[in-house]
Amino acid sequence: MLKILGFLVYAYTIYDVVTSKFANSNDRLVWILIVVLVPLLGTIFWFLVGRNKRL
Repeated sequence: MLKILGFLVYAYTIYDVVTSKFANSNDRLVWILIVVLVPLLGTIFWFLVGRNKRL
């Protein structure tokens, strides 16, 4: 059950990064790389910092 919840949060994070609007298209690529390469910390970092940086 916990694995499924973790996967859903991870999938939502990737979806949220891909569909977000950024001032610079390179920002999206950087965030995707962070979330994919460092899943747990990247997801936490996205919700704490990244969501505030988008337009």
